[in-house]
Amino acid sequence: MFRRRLTLVLGLFASVVFLAALLAAASLVVTERQVLRGRVASDIATGFIQLSAQKQRLRTWVAQMQLGGNADDSARTERVVAMQGTLERLKVLAAQAIDLDSSGQARVEHLRRRDTLAVLEKSVAALHRAVDDARPLAPGSDAGQAWEALARLFDMAEGRDLRKLIAENIAREATEVQRERAATDTTLAWVRWLWLGAAALLAASAMAAALYFGRALRNPLQQLSEGARALQSGQLGHRIPLAGQDEFAEVAHSVNALAAELEQHRERESAQRHRLEVQVAVRTRDLADALASLRKADDQRRRLFADISHELRTPTTAIRGEAEITLRGVDKPAAEYREALSRIDATARQLSAVIDDLLAMARSDIDSLSLVRELVDMDELACDTLAQASAQASRQGVALGPVPARTGSHVVAGDPLRLRQLLGVLLDNATRYSKPGGQVQIRVTAQAHAAGESSTVHVTVSDEGIGIPAHELPQVFDRHFRGALARSHCQDGSGLGLSIAHALAQAHGGQLQLRSGNGSTQAVLSLPLVGANDLVDGAA
Repeated sequence: MFRRRLTLVLGLFASVVFLAALLAAASLVVTERQVLRGRVASDIATGFIQLSAQKQRLRTWVAQMQLGGNADDSARTERVVAMQGTLERLKVLAAQAIDLDSSGQARVEHLRRRDTLAVLEKSVAALHRAVDDARPLAPGSDAGQAWEALARLFDMAEGRDLRKLIAENIAREATEVQRERAATDTTLAWVRWLWLGAAALLAASAMAAALYFGRALRNPLQQLSEGARALQSGQLGHRIPLAGQDEFAEVAHSVNALAAELEQHRERESAQRHRLEVQVAVRTRDLADALASLRKADDQRRRLFADISHELRTPTTAIRGEAEITLRGVDKPAAEYREALSRIDATARQLSAVIDDLLAMARSDIDSLSLVRELVDMDELACDTLAQASAQASRQGVALGPVPARTGSHVVAGDPLRLRQLLGVLLDNATRYSKPGGQVQIRVTAQAHAAGESSTVHVTVSDEGIGIPAHELPQVFDRHFRGALARSHCQDGSGLGLSIAHALAQAHGGQLQLRSGNGSTQAVLSLPLVGANDLVDGAA
């Protein structure tokens, strides 16, 4: 649409310029014709004046010839030829005047001029003959009569007074010259005002077109420029608000479509980059976790070696010292050897217990993710563990409570060897730190939870021993921690048992808690029960 308007305006300008060219050509033709008419009129008036003067000079020559003066024949010929040439030029100019202007008023002037020229032509021919026959007057001739004859020859033709005829034509041609000059001035003024009007019209049209196209182009070009700057700065969400059917709207639509496509490409690229970043983050996190696991495993191995070196050094030193003392010096009585061997046996047992604890801790730290899970009846496991603890209880002078009832409903999913080890640690601590004559009991109970939550089995090991101070309870699961009462009650011990039990409980998804007060300590192991469907599947 804007192209059509621009084409229309350019077409109008071309038409105006073409009309101005035609007007210039027409005004040039009219002006040239008018100037030529004035020039012809002026030349005709000048010709009549020259013809009158030439006739007068020829008359003077004839008078000199008749009076016997010094009259040159060449001058006579020259004057006659000049008159004939002037007459011929007047005839040509008269024909041009007829061609230039053949209007009604001008036609009358042309007829008069043609009649005058015809009379003058006959007069010039007669004068030519008379001049050729001119001779000096004979002696005694009447000079006045000769002058009158000469005057009739030069001043009269076909009964008409040539002097008056020429004077009338000169006056008429002078008037015609003035009229043509006035007409030329009028024509020039008309052409001047015409060109001024045309120039003013063309200037006004150009100004109007400039204002119109300036207003029509300013807003679209500004919006297109703003859109281009927005796209250049990366604002792909910017849209050029140009509506309509013109070319600017089409360009704006194309730019908006390009921006939308670029925005979609950017969004896809951003999404792909985000996915890659997420993948890189996941891979980095996995590598970090793997590295942390490796470091943790390395730290665990270092701690294991440190624990082994620390825990094995004391009993082995004691064994060596006892053996060296026994073997030093002379032979001793058998009772003394037996007593030394008993001490060595006790220390070896302590060393064996330490080695078992260290190996259990190593397995708990390193192999916790490789539990062999199966359905385990905690009632049976508690009974078996309680039977294994009877020897230790008898040595400590501690009584064991009744065997838990086998209900068959306290089933968990776990590793039976690790769970047996866990309960063994709890029973060993309970019997070791109980006072002589005290009692150690083990109970297995279940606790139901709300809908959607699995039930829990609680295995509680209680003793009547030295107890644990309240400020030491938060530290009982730390490695190598032994409270003041524990160290005074029992010298041996590595401080690893409860740490091992706590780690095994967490590995099975359960919890281990210790409560102590009034000379009694309770260790509560909580494990998730297996549902009825899992029991059926396990039985199958």
